[in-house]
Amino acid sequence: MVWRGLHFLHMLILGIESSCDETGVALVRTGGTGLPVLLSHALHSQIEMHQAYGGVVPELASRDHIRRVLPLTEAVLEESGCTLAELDVVAYTRGPGLAGALLVGAGVACALGAALDKPVLGVHHLEGHLLSPFLSVDAPEFPFVALLVSGGHTQLMRVDGVGQYALLGETIDDAAGEAFDKSAKLMGLGYPGGPALSRLAQQGNPMAFKLPRPLLHSGNLDFSFSGLKTAVLTQAKKLGDDLQARKADLAASTEAAIVDVLLKKSLSALDQTGLNRLVVAGGVGANRLLREQPNAACAKRRVRAHYPELHLCTDNGAMIAMAAAMRLQAGVQEANRAYAFDVKPRWPLHEL
Repeated sequence: MVWRGLHFLHMLILGIESSCDETGVALVRTGGTGLPVLLSHALHSQIEMHQAYGGVVPELASRDHIRRVLPLTEAVLEESGCTLAELDVVAYTRGPGLAGALLVGAGVACALGAALDKPVLGVHHLEGHLLSPFLSVDAPEFPFVALLVSGGHTQLMRVDGVGQYALLGETIDDAAGEAFDKSAKLMGLGYPGGPALSRLAQQGNPMAFKLPRPLLHSGNLDFSFSGLKTAVLTQAKKLGDDLQARKADLAASTEAAIVDVLLKKSLSALDQTGLNRLVVAGGVGANRLLREQPNAACAKRRVRAHYPELHLCTDNGAMIAMAAAMRLQAGVQEANRAYAFDVKPRWPLHEL
């Protein structure tokens, strides 16, 4: 490892993401104390493969990761002009995620590390999302409030630095992305449901149906979306044969309800912490309304809002390589040569 005390020298870090249905590989370079730089990244989505099943099939996901990860690695190295021999660290998603899918990334990373005699580093998937806005041109600064929103997670965190995360609130049932996907399924929309619902919502009236905003006035920063999903089902049944004609309105009303809760809770978190910076990350962070409304609300409060680049909102290798680089740079973790397949399918971020 290229370390001298806490002086961080130039390093090349390969990142591998395989926690669910996207295979991502990326290469970042560190230098001095500045932010690591993304040199190249490649991504393969399995959406088309899983569409026939209406959701992710874990065994198929694992097999496809095996097929894709090495060609993607070769593509990343070719694009960057680097070679395997030049790598200093191989990082991979250790968890949370699908066990079989995680094992593919861990296995390839450990095999590469052992063959090249280079250390490896397991990264928390959510920390990857959390730090992904640092890949943006408009990178945030610590400290900030982070809203992590994806198909499996909805959390508000206070972030004071790399590895310094305090949980402020989280969902007590469904995640926001899950609410999008399940509501879309109730409306008969295709897979993946969230993006399909958001596209349809642009044609509808968000005030058409009065849907609940669960826990909006709970006095804490926790979320709940299962009641909203039930309300969407009830409304869809009420509409009956008229559902097709009113589907855009129902989609718009559903999206508005979800985003309203996410925004209000995020603003409450800013008030409670006294911080003036908000970071929105995770797959749902690509939602148009979840970018427009926080931008407008934060501008009124003279608070900065930051997001990953749109193409880096979904799972990707760049965020894993970046998180590994920032952890090494901050001195909060060291890469190792244990080459253990120690994946953690369940791994709360606050346990990091």
